[in-house]
Amino acid sequence: MKKAFYAHLFVLALPVLLATFPAFAQRATVSGHVKDAATGEDLIGAGIAVRATGQGTATNAYGFYSLTLPADSVTLVISYLGYTDEIKAVRLNKNLVLDVALVSQSRQLREVVVSANSLREKINATQMSVEQITTREAKLIPAIFGEVDILKVLQLKPGIKSGGEGTSGLYVRGGGPDQNLVVLDEAVVYNANHLFGFFSVFNSDAVKGVDLYKGDFPAQFGGRLSSVVDVKLRDGNAKKFAGSGGLGLISSRLTLEGPLVKDKSSFMVAGRRTYFDLFTRQYNRANANKEDFNPIPNYHFYDLNAKVNYRLGERDRLYASGYFGRDVFEFNQDRFKVNFDWGNTTATLRWNHVFGPRLFANTSLILSDYQYNIRNRLDVFSFSLGSRITDYTAKVDFDYLPNNRHTLKFGAQYTHHRFGIGRFRFASDDGRLDIKQGQDLQGTEVGAYLNDDVNLSGRLRLNAGLRLSGFVNEGKTFGGVEPRLAARYKLTENTSLKASAARMYQYVHLVANSGASLPTDVWYPSNRVVDPQRSDQVAGGVSFLLFDGKFLLTNEGYYKWMRRQIDFRDGANLFVNDNLDAEFVFGRGWSYGNELYFEKKEGRTTGWVGYTLSWTYRQFADISGGEPFFPRYDRRHDASVVVMHELSKRISLSATWVYNTGNAYSLPAGRFTLQDVNGVPFRVIPVYPDQRNTERLAPYSRLDLGLVWRFKPRWGESDLTFSVYNAYNRRNAFFVFFDEVRNDEDTVITEFQLKQVSLFPIIGTLTYNFKF
Repeated sequence: MKKAFYAHLFVLALPVLLATFPAFAQRATVSGHVKDAATGEDLIGAGIAVRATGQGTATNAYGFYSLTLPADSVTLVISYLGYTDEIKAVRLNKNLVLDVALVSQSRQLREVVVSANSLREKINATQMSVEQITTREAKLIPAIFGEVDILKVLQLKPGIKSGGEGTSGLYVRGGGPDQNLVVLDEAVVYNANHLFGFFSVFNSDAVKGVDLYKGDFPAQFGGRLSSVVDVKLRDGNAKKFAGSGGLGLISSRLTLEGPLVKDKSSFMVAGRRTYFDLFTRQYNRANANKEDFNPIPNYHFYDLNAKVNYRLGERDRLYASGYFGRDVFEFNQDRFKVNFDWGNTTATLRWNHVFGPRLFANTSLILSDYQYNIRNRLDVFSFSLGSRITDYTAKVDFDYLPNNRHTLKFGAQYTHHRFGIGRFRFASDDGRLDIKQGQDLQGTEVGAYLNDDVNLSGRLRLNAGLRLSGFVNEGKTFGGVEPRLAARYKLTENTSLKASAARMYQYVHLVANSGASLPTDVWYPSNRVVDPQRSDQVAGGVSFLLFDGKFLLTNEGYYKWMRRQIDFRDGANLFVNDNLDAEFVFGRGWSYGNELYFEKKEGRTTGWVGYTLSWTYRQFADISGGEPFFPRYDRRHDASVVVMHELSKRISLSATWVYNTGNAYSLPAGRFTLQDVNGVPFRVIPVYPDQRNTERLAPYSRLDLGLVWRFKPRWGESDLTFSVYNAYNRRNAFFVFFDEVRNDEDTVITEFQLKQVSLFPIIGTLTYNFKF
């Protein structure tokens, strides 16, 4: 009797138990990939949601998703910004593989695009302090010399500063340019610049998108203090052969892509080259016979991106991608010759494997290399100087989705560094003179991580991670524990509070003279003298969706502590020095500020407004008398406005305006003069005060304008892109110097005048772009 009673009670209570504890209910997982219907490209961050409840997920970096639901008939909405939503009715009585192809809407049909609202995704996500740029946006923004540059577009975001007029260096939340981890398809790019920093190495036609993390760093990233710049190459069109390119003021580019096996394998090859040297060579030849003619040095840069992918089956896919780029500077005159080249090489081999509907893995083998070489020749003597860093990396990453509350990521990484530092040689042709110097060093860096993005309730979501890192060099072992924590709390459907904390370690350091304009970067490992750098950053903010979700307003505050910062003693010798340890000084830094951001992503008019108020300090016992000082890139105010407008189906307009406080610099407090035996001065030596960077350049301000005029030829698409850089022709200071003022007889220096050097006046450019 009792058994029957309890059996009936259990049957009656079962529906309540299943509703209360959904894990007890029968569940099934729908998983697959989301792609572009026209090209077969994976769509990163596409949303997959149940239409009735809004419960959903997003695709990972390879377009893979997994969603576990109660076994039932459901309607899924698959969406991505700029694409038409796809609605799929499925019956989940068992695990299901569902691949989806989304149709891209042309920019002329923006009104057709419906609910793919990336702004709402930003409100819902736990992640904060991240900036995302697509090549579609980058190509609409005015660019100097017409060269689209994704790193310069990132400089228009709050918290990210440029190094100076026209340069593509990044200074993120008080960090230096060497404290940014720049990766291209997972391979580290050690010098991301062409033309001494005026252009980046990234060809916009080859890039799928860019994510920059300035805080709240995902646990899979480590090795730098201030930011992570994650650049992903396009896979190539898997449907049909296609091409694109452009003819600009200083360079041309061409991209070819297509299927090797339709819908199974594709390739992409993109090349770019400048043609400064073609003009300078002709000019030098035309004037070679003129007396006292000084030839112009030849300079050019080029880069090549390539990628191939192959689908082995339903569960496996291979990717192979690479980059090769060089800058080449040449000067030949009579018996004196100078050759200077530098650049990056990367190669990445990746294997994706789907173990099941909830477990995804990626295994990578990676090569990264950066080197520079200077070769001079004078008559029978030759001189060479170079440096190099080469990395060999193996890594594995897993995505595991046990249920819809947890998204687990875990993995490990091994990197072997090889350093060739200050490799110097001076020799004569007859072999009587042959002097060599330099260092060959090695180091091993390892890391392992675990991260869980957990949805605790409809309002509260946490992202908790831990990274363990280590470095071994010269018998010395360093270790680091790097906790990462972020939280999001939804006050309303349109308002979120966010907070994060992260610790980062950096085991390799950049040795560079800040006064040098050449890319003679030397990367140097941690050792018995040089400890790893460390940073701790906390941030908090609030985000609002306004006007029916069409606008996003965010406000973030941050504070960052930096330990074991590295600088150089006064008069440091950075070249041909086998004892660089003796040139370093060590100290600390800190930075804090507030970032305000207002953005509109959809409609005929899009863009953003950003403003940063910040302070950055450095302190070294051997610099500025041990007192804190502002580094050169400290700027109190930094503002930007970006507007893009679809005037018609054929014409788009754009404008950017930037304003920032001038860079800090040091001004001599006095000078003394060296004289020869006749009392004639032959050298003036400035004397600098003990305190560093007490002066400021004038504030920087610039307006850029752009216009894209599209055409529809029979063979494809084309456009003319007009851009005006520095439209109101403001002469912004690049640097200042003291100029001598002499008496009428030009024999005596009477005074010194402070003068300003500006780089770029108003510059108009025209670029022709095409697709077929």
